[in-house]
Amino acid sequence: MKQGIAAIVLIGAVLSGCSDRKAASESAAKHDNNSVSDVGIGPVQRIELGAIDSRLAEKGKAIFEQKCAACHKFEERYVGPALKGVTQRRKPEWIMNMILNPSEMLEKDQTAKELLATYLTPMTFQDISKEQARAILEYFRQVDGAK
Repeated sequence: MKQGIAAIVLIGAVLSGCSDRKAASESAAKHDNNSVSDVGIGPVQRIELGAIDSRLAEKGKAIFEQKCAACHKFEERYVGPALKGVTQRRKPEWIMNMILNPSEMLEKDQTAKELLATYLTPMTFQDISKEQARAILEYFRQVDGAK
């Protein structure tokens, strides 16, 4: 009898955890489909974008391949989320702040918290400068076909 009760409690705990993860995943997916209005938490509060700078994007691609590609792909979920379309889902300031300040973003930014709940692996600090983050953003814009 005690084993039966223990099994029911265990099953309930597992299902409860699955439900929480599913809700977090659905919430993150909802944010992925909607424009995020805030800029995140970090040093970038406002950025002006013009036409894509292909030379800057090329530098961003090299930095991305060296520091980011171990966890991120464009077309598929990997360790972290697929990045295709990220410039349509997130403001440029949010993207740069996530690159520059992942620890604080994961602690305080609701969207970043939801992504962590979905992917279960925190983005790590890669010691990227503000100029390098801007180059990575330009590369993302180029991949996404921004005008």
